[in-house]
Amino acid sequence: MKIDVPSTEPERRRQSLPVLPSSAPVLRDGHARRVTYLRVSLTDACNFRCAYCMPADGWSTSPKAELLSGNELVELVAIFVDLGVRRARLTGGEPLVRRGVVSVVERLASLSGLEELVLTTNGHLLPGLAGPLKAAGLSGLNVSLDSLSSERFGRLTRGGDLDTVLRGLRAADAAGFRGTKLNAVVVRGENDDELPELCEFAWREGYLPRFIELMPIGRLEFATQAHVVGTNEMLARLQERFHLLPDGDACDGKPRGPARYWTVGEGKWVGRRLGFISPMSDDGFCDACNRARLTSQGGFRPCLGSDDEVSLRDALRGGATREVLVDLIRGALAGKRAAHNMHDGAGAPRDAMTGIGG
Repeated sequence: MKIDVPSTEPERRRQSLPVLPSSAPVLRDGHARRVTYLRVSLTDACNFRCAYCMPADGWSTSPKAELLSGNELVELVAIFVDLGVRRARLTGGEPLVRRGVVSVVERLASLSGLEELVLTTNGHLLPGLAGPLKAAGLSGLNVSLDSLSSERFGRLTRGGDLDTVLRGLRAADAAGFRGTKLNAVVVRGENDDELPELCEFAWREGYLPRFIELMPIGRLEFATQAHVVGTNEMLARLQERFHLLPDGDACDGKPRGPARYWTVGEGKWVGRRLGFISPMSDDGFCDACNRARLTSQGGFRPCLGSDDEVSLRDALRGGATREVLVDLIRGALAGKRAAHNMHDGAGAPRDAMTGIGG
């Protein structure tokens, strides 16, 4: 059986996908990988214009009517939780620019069965929101921090203010967030010489540093091969400063997402950890993928590295029953590819990261 959902966004490529039986007790894709982790984009708007995330001239954000309302978003996430999702991450754009974000967090955090609700942010609005987010039930934070140089930070983010982000981190500490992850997209010629300093800053302040390979999402001119630094090269540079030992894919004792971790084996920073996210250099990156994405426009994407998408928003607004929505979700997962195709420039997603929800 195929279910065709009318689209109000003709520029986005949709597909009708085979449907898995609704009686299946857990969410699995067509390669038997269990999906327990949902990334949820709250908005495609952002107060930064990071060079690796959106075009230099900015991103045309969606009209409010095209975004999921708070009620729609909570309803859809609740369905995923009922189907076995145990961890949700709120993303953007920049999720904190969404009006009513604290209320959304509070409602999602109260869903029975959702064990962890975390959020990825550029940190610019954390000085005023860290406390309310913690009180609303947010479990943890990832904060993007690509450089400790104000000049470099401003250039990479095209206008971001490093001091404000650092104040945001201090506000998160004061609010009670612990183990905050600092994410840096590593770009040759921009910040690839700062990796040891970023680690030492993170460890000194009680954070977990993680380094992400540049991906060609959105086919941006910035995301060229000349800018890519592979994980092996990053690791070799860090090994010059620290004695690092492989530590698997678990964080806080639980396998959570795509990062692979290393631990300092001796010296001043013994026992401290760092992570790498290696979609471009790790041939096995997709083998145990447990993730899927819900865009701010209600598109369900089984894979970040593909434009394949089905609109749950259109189905929901068209009066679809819960059973139909479940069939759409299972059907989309049945068609999930074994691995992304971002090594082929033509196979990379056309939408910029801010439009997908990274």
